[in-house]
Amino acid sequence: MDSREALGSWLDGPKAAAERMGADFGYRGERLGRPRSGSGSMAGPARRIGALCVDGWLASLIAYGALAQGDPAKANLLSLPVFFAMSALLLSTTGTSIGKRLFGLRVVRLDGGRASIPQMLLRTLLLCLVVPAAVWDRDQRGLHDKAVGTLEVRI
Repeated sequence: MDSREALGSWLDGPKAAAERMGADFGYRGERLGRPRSGSGSMAGPARRIGALCVDGWLASLIAYGALAQGDPAKANLLSLPVFFAMSALLLSTTGTSIGKRLFGLRVVRLDGGRASIPQMLLRTLLLCLVVPAAVWDRDQRGLHDKAVGTLEVRI
């Protein structure tokens, strides 16, 4: 093995190295019985992050304009509680938030049904803690989703 090949395997990561040795990981969501693409397939990271950014921006806008009345310090303190309330309420009632709807996403239980209110409250709380959402499995499901038995799918 030359140095270029060794460097490439280091940059690609362990999954790419295992795939070169013949391991088959399948597609994202295959282990969960989700389709490869289209409606009901697992949401990719770009859509999920985009939806999160839209929801965070809206929460900041509400906190700044409606609640803090232009006071930036107060708005910073209120942004996270507004995000929590907005996300928990919308996800509990409709299964989607404004950002998720714009990006064509929905949060469902593993069996495809609507998640319960306690599931959405705990999921949103864990999402606000950031770390559980930043740790993903090979299906790109965050720990906040795994903890409550939900997943984000494409509409």
